[in-house]
Order: sequence, then structure tokens, then C-alpha cells
Amino acid sequence: MNEIYSIVDTAIDQAFVNDRYVLDLYDYFKINEAKRNDATEFIQSRTALSLNELIEELTEYLAGGNQQLIEAYKHVSKPKARKIRDYLDKILLDAKRYEDERKPGRKKGSKNKKRRQTATK
Repeated sequence: MNEIYSIVDTAIDQAFVNDRYVLDLYDYFKINEAKRNDATEFIQSRTALSLNELIEELTEYLAGGNQQLIEAYKHVSKPKARKIRDYLDKILLDAKRYEDERKPGRKKGSKNKKRRQTATK
């Protein structure tokens, strides 16, 4: 699962340069049958930390930010910056969602499922 870091870096580049938002991290983990530890490792990685910092910078830029951020992101329009920020946030949320769904134990609502189905009939 080490290729995930390069995939995420490529996705960030694609978002900024080509305005393409192709990575669905949740589907990627699901298709590759990743383990919960893979998602946890990604969440705690330097890449995820960088993503979080980038999201914070874009949020501050959208709010008017300091002059340094305005200078750094002046080539990005505000609607595009909003779209990129939401996309990057979705990447992190997808990893967290996959990690949460892969928790060991019984899934929520699975207890007494049969009983509920027969009671409604």
C-alpha cells in the first residue's frame, strides 16, 4: 500500500494543474482490499498532515488570509480553491471513513436484524 502516497501526491497535482478530481480514496481502499491499518497509517502519515495543512491554507486564503497566502495562491481563483479544498478534505474523510468501517466487531444495527425484519412483516 506504499503506492498510496504517490497516488495522493499525483491527485493533488492534478487538482491544481489540470483541474481534475479523480481520486476516490474510499473506493481505492475497497478495491485493493486494504486493511484498517493501511488507512490508519495513511491518516497518521506525513502526506495526510501535509494535506491537512494545505486545507487550512486554502481555507485561510478563501477567508481573505494574510498577504503571503494571497501571494502564494493568487494563480488559483476562489471558486477553484474552494473546490480543491473540498476535494482534499474528502480524501482525508474517505480514509477516516474506511478506517471506521473496518473496525473489528459487530456492525451497528446488525444485532437483532432478523427479529426486526420479521416484526415488520
